[in-house]
Amino acid sequence: MPAAAQRRPRRIARKLAVLGTGAAVLALPLIGATNASAATPTATTAASLGYANNLDGWIRASLQVMADHGIPGSYDGIYRNIIRESSGNQYAINNWDSNAAAGTPSKGLLQVIDPTFMAYHVAGTSYDPYDPVANITAACNYAAQRYGSIDNVFGAY
Repeated sequence: MPAAAQRRPRRIARKLAVLGTGAAVLALPLIGATNASAATPTATTAASLGYANNLDGWIRASLQVMADHGIPGSYDGIYRNIIRESSGNQYAINNWDSNAAAGTPSKGLLQVIDPTFMAYHVAGTSYDPYDPVANITAACNYAAQRYGSIDNVFGAY
């Protein structure tokens, strides 16, 4: 068999191998995206910890997360401040004070502004300031750093 005829099958095999590899490389981001989103951790919620999706459950779930992170606070201290700040409305927003005028309104159950929420966010909770567990836990973390505990807060903070 002539040498040119022997090279042709090798070239075809090489081209098929390169094409196959290229197709696999192009498919990897699609496969990886599916696997990556499946591996994304979910945020702690009252329901994920076995509590009701209401004010009582949100406070109890937050207390559990706080205990895991060494953040002090009591049910009564959290409840008292929530009622004063938002009357228990997780979507409460203050659009009238100096923070709102500066473009950073207070949000959520414990009326936290976004920069404070992000600075005192607790790992494992949502990054949504309207999420009840995330809002309570971040606010209690802030109060602990500033006042020793949410239990020591009796007015706007």
